[in-house]
Amino acid sequence: MSKQSAFHGSDLERVESEYGIKKEDIINFAANVNPLGLSPLVKENLATQIDVITSYPDREYTTLRQSIGDYCKIDPKHIVVGNGSTDLISIMAQFIKPKKALILGPTYSEYEREIGLSGGQVDYFELKEEEDFVLHPASLFTALKKGYDLLVICNPNNPTSGAIRTEEMSAIFAEAKKNGTFVMVDETYVEFAPDMESITCVPLCEKHHNFICLRGVSKFYAAPGLRLGYAVTSNTDLLSLIHEKQNPWCVNSLAELAGTYMYRDKDFQERTKALMHTEQKRTYGIFEKSDLYKPYKPYANFILLKILKPELDSSAVFEAAIRKGLMIRNCSSFPFLGDRFVRFCFMKPEDNDRLMELMLSL
Repeated sequence: MSKQSAFHGSDLERVESEYGIKKEDIINFAANVNPLGLSPLVKENLATQIDVITSYPDREYTTLRQSIGDYCKIDPKHIVVGNGSTDLISIMAQFIKPKKALILGPTYSEYEREIGLSGGQVDYFELKEEEDFVLHPASLFTALKKGYDLLVICNPNNPTSGAIRTEEMSAIFAEAKKNGTFVMVDETYVEFAPDMESITCVPLCEKHHNFICLRGVSKFYAAPGLRLGYAVTSNTDLLSLIHEKQNPWCVNSLAELAGTYMYRDKDFQERTKALMHTEQKRTYGIFEKSDLYKPYKPYANFILLKILKPELDSSAVFEAAIRKGLMIRNCSSFPFLGDRFVRFCFMKPEDNDRLMELMLSL
């Protein structure tokens, strides 16, 4: 792996050291974080209620779970909270303890890592480049017959930015049940989708009991430092196990308070969606007209590009961008993606224009 391919969106200190560029001067197109920053409602209330840290959080997180329930239009009894979605991925791996798991890839590496730490074996179901990384459920159904305890799906997917629609997900849950497979769906990026309601699996909670849906606040709500995440499931056995085994006070008081406000900030949510939906369409259209890159339709707040110019690879594009203080993601470290794929998230339009101008000039 080249040194560039190892850079994650959170690695600004490493990039600063490697390239001699102050991290404050880097526009981070690799972190996938909302460029609008924190919800104003959260800022205002955290600033005026800082003394909340002098008390323990509510052990049951009743108000927080009710706020999430109202936001998701789901009964709070189906909701558990955690120290970020990564913590919830770890909890699921520990509690479900899959002996054999199937992961749709290319995708986020943390799933494989956590399942491996719990002693499980991981296989990948490859989303094929020649099919534009679009899932064809019939092929997945055949793979599930091999006997997997757990199926992991990121929807919309990182790094492809593709999505599986709700009705397809319902069919996947039904087929998984026939094979004794539990499904974990990571919806970290679902709020960015142009048609979120036709993609999310949360409304399927009452119909299917063999899945859990994970979400966090790091990306859409631009709050990775809060470490707040939540999961939705109607599986009563799993809910009981989590309530019994999960560490108490897993969410700190500031995150608990922030969560009760951010889900109420409709103005922030609408402004984010308007910006993202405009940039998804605009950016895809620009690259679609180029003979240098092939874009894949984005449902998340980032776009995957294949480099078509023979003399360019992902390291070269990364290098050209970072020298201008623009940090994109070299995707060569993702399973099934070679050295001709890059990904960048949508920032403010003027920043996106600057990056696209550079990339299209290479």
